[in-house]
Amino acid sequence: MNSEEEETLFFSSPISFSHRTSKEILAYAVGAALYMPATRPHIADDIMNGKHEGLTTIIIDLEDAVGDEQVEFAEQCLAQHLTLVTEYMETGMLLPNRMPLLFVRVRSPEQLERLFEILGVRISLLTGIALPKFDCENGRAYLQLVHEYNRQKRSADPILYAMPILETADVIYRETRWDTLHQLKQIVDEYAPYVLNIRIGATDFSSLFGLRRSPELTIYDIATIRDCISDIINLYGRVDNGYVISGPVWEYFSQRERVFKPQLRQTPFEESLGKTGRNLRMKYITNSMDGMMREVMMDKENGIIGKTIIHPTHIKPVQAMYVVTHEEFMDAQGIVARNDGSLGVFKSAYTNKMNEIKPHLSWAKRILIRSQIYGVLHEQQHFVGLLPKHEQTYVSYS
Repeated sequence: MNSEEEETLFFSSPISFSHRTSKEILAYAVGAALYMPATRPHIADDIMNGKHEGLTTIIIDLEDAVGDEQVEFAEQCLAQHLTLVTEYMETGMLLPNRMPLLFVRVRSPEQLERLFEILGVRISLLTGIALPKFDCENGRAYLQLVHEYNRQKRSADPILYAMPILETADVIYRETRWDTLHQLKQIVDEYAPYVLNIRIGATDFSSLFGLRRSPELTIYDIATIRDCISDIINLYGRVDNGYVISGPVWEYFSQRERVFKPQLRQTPFEESLGKTGRNLRMKYITNSMDGMMREVMMDKENGIIGKTIIHPTHIKPVQAMYVVTHEEFMDAQGIVARNDGSLGVFKSAYTNKMNEIKPHLSWAKRILIRSQIYGVLHEQQHFVGLLPKHEQTYVSYS
């Protein structure tokens, strides 16, 4: 997208970021995180060539996406990927502004400790480590290893962050949930400077009940998962001492027969893109992505930012939906600017609501953080207008 197109779409363009950016920004910037098995060939080449347009976060998986007999091979592959990335950066074949945030999902604290030895200085290429099946037995061991790495790392190296994934039976089963969440919160709080996101593993939760959501429904339509997510948000999403919470994976990407009505209205697509918009809408509907887009909307409404994805076609719609609307931005900016005690409430710039400064202040601050990372649309623009555009325009990294 050229500068003229960018000016047409954006009231405020997104900032650039890297794994050296402040934690406050990075926590919201993970966005659409694409899982790739460590055994997948050419990961480094794909990064260098920009194969997946707009990709800002990769999670290289050593856990469920890798067979139990492939673990050693997968670790070797990971080391090779990071060696190639290092070489490409040193030779100028891969520029810093083309480097996505990199995470590795490990299997155990023992494997993480082994990776520190295997990878050596190549660890500095990573933004963080995803910690699956995070529980009261392994949680402190995981985070202590991350803490020790950061304590001993070279001063020039960036901080290595942790992303605990809540997905065990003790978390989803009602009789143990609240005590377990409290215990895990105490562990996480001890290492808070190194915890970037709290992630929700809804696939593992669902497996404990023999469930799998339909592509036409959202995870919030599954009662047991919805209740658990609610408790996670209640404890970990509080403003006073909370964390950024990322949403569960969306696992559908191919065409399927439909039973229910599509969940994408025609008007925004037609008004933003005309005939192209109508075609794009049908593409998303036939590929089951209208369910994903509704789930992202539900995530946002519940204070969840970030989504694990398993297919490159998910990148654009997820990232586009995090862009802040002009109305949201004006409300948030007005609330923060008037937080001086002179007013308690004022009419919004759009004259369609009342903004109460104290109750809405925390929301406003979060909106302003998101506006930096994903940008702010012009008044008449809709996120639909971003979908066929080049992704780098509205989510950039350097």
